[in-house]
Amino acid sequence: MGRVFWWCAVAMLVACFNGVVLRAEDRWIVLFDGKSRDAWRGYQRKDFPDKGWSIDQGAFKTIVGGDQVDLITKRKFRNFELELEWKVSPGGNSGVFYRASEEDKAIWHSAPEVQVLDDERHRDGRNPKTSAASLYALIAPGGKKLRPVGEFNHLRVVLRGSNGEHWLNGVKVVEYELGSPQLRDLIAESKFKNMPRFSVLPEGHIGLQHHGEEVWFRKIRVRELP
Repeated sequence: MGRVFWWCAVAMLVACFNGVVLRAEDRWIVLFDGKSRDAWRGYQRKDFPDKGWSIDQGAFKTIVGGDQVDLITKRKFRNFELELEWKVSPGGNSGVFYRASEEDKAIWHSAPEVQVLDDERHRDGRNPKTSAASLYALIAPGGKKLRPVGEFNHLRVVLRGSNGEHWLNGVKVVEYELGSPQLRDLIAESKFKNMPRFSVLPEGHIGLQHHGEEVWFRKIRVRELP
């Protein structure tokens, strides 16, 4: 009888655990499914910038020579896990922003950025701190495996409280603490030093940069973390 009871208890725990996992998966919010633009608008704009971005084979794609406006989510996020795939054209440059405000002239005045780049052909690739997957201009990625230009890379960003992580193609390449003495020192020596809102906001928009070159983003989803 005791053994039967023990196995029943184990089965109930497994069922409960599976239920938690399923509920966690259900919390994913699809920000872009390859068709709908409803979750997005232009930075400091009410509408989607049709002259700057198109949908190309299930991906957001910048229009070179068009309206150079960054995309932002209509919703703001505080603690979250973000997943997407990106690729660039030869020499391409872009970025993924988070906890962005619209109180400044440019999104990067407030929002930390994951660099999106062709490391081999773009000059920013010569500096590890501005290379692909870096915390732009602040922290270089370590151990990254960047796929060739023309292939999609998988990006995962985890932000919980002050802890931030960048994952590229399944490898954690950057980790930092917002507000830490180490990061404050790096900011003080960077172009962000005179920007009071940079990296200090508790929540904000997720953004995709239009830097002027061709870039594609697809399979974008996010889930909020406690």
